[in-house]
Amino acid sequence: MGHNHSHDHSSTRNIRFAFFLNLGFTILEIIGGIYTNSIAIVSDAVHDLGDTLSLGSSWYLQHKSEKKSDQKFSYGYRRLSLLGALINGVVLIIGSAYVIYEAVKRLRNPEPSDAQGMIIFALIGVVVNGYAAYKLTHGRSMNEKVMSWHMIEDVLGWAAVLIAAIVLYFYENQYIDPVLSLLITAYILFNAFKRLRETVYLFLQGIPLDVDLEQIKSGLLGLDHVCSLHHTHIWSQDGQHHVFSTHVILENVETLEQMSGVKKKILDSLDAYDFEHLTIEMEVNQQDCSVRTLEK
Repeated sequence: MGHNHSHDHSSTRNIRFAFFLNLGFTILEIIGGIYTNSIAIVSDAVHDLGDTLSLGSSWYLQHKSEKKSDQKFSYGYRRLSLLGALINGVVLIIGSAYVIYEAVKRLRNPEPSDAQGMIIFALIGVVVNGYAAYKLTHGRSMNEKVMSWHMIEDVLGWAAVLIAAIVLYFYENQYIDPVLSLLITAYILFNAFKRLRETVYLFLQGIPLDVDLEQIKSGLLGLDHVCSLHHTHIWSQDGQHHVFSTHVILENVETLEQMSGVKKKILDSLDAYDFEHLTIEMEVNQQDCSVRTLEK
């Protein structure tokens, strides 16, 4: 069973690229917000600074997650990627709460801004963050998926700033920007909670959503000489690389050659799922398995 580790390196490259892109744009954004006297841009700059810190931690944890197993972590460090997704999910929710706070302040105390300057910065913001989101959306790790929502949030935020700036350019109404920001942030929070729930589910070693445990059991029980299964478990290291273990009870098996043949069929049956780690313990029906009584 082969595994393509290039996905891991691609994940690190994507997050590293998004980090430097976001860092550079955050600096430009702070300068632009002050220049245009736009509270929306300054607020988004602070939010982007949080995103940059999140991307930096994600880059570090994703890189560490590619380390091989050692004396401390026998499965390797892939779950650090999941830790990065958990941290960034929390940061995304906190950042969204800050955006809501700033939007409400703007509703109470609107201020005039340089609409033309806002349009220019908003166009740059949509392009820069849109490209970063595009790179991360194509990633397979949960870490990349969570970070892609950071970038998508920024794209939508800048789209709101662009719409508001165009309206302000032709018609002075300073309530449009904060209202759009509130609507977009509500949408982002919905998806952030959804991703965070998935991440916590995987952290608690829930069965990966892309794997049907009952279907796997049914397939194995349909093989010749397989009498029953127990202690069957599936969990995911990072939402992408899964681990499978089971105890197989055999019947009508008399030789080691027969047992080896059944095991080969079991491995062939599981090969379609591309599990990262497989543990299969085989017993003949007459044996007394000490863990069999643990599973009802």
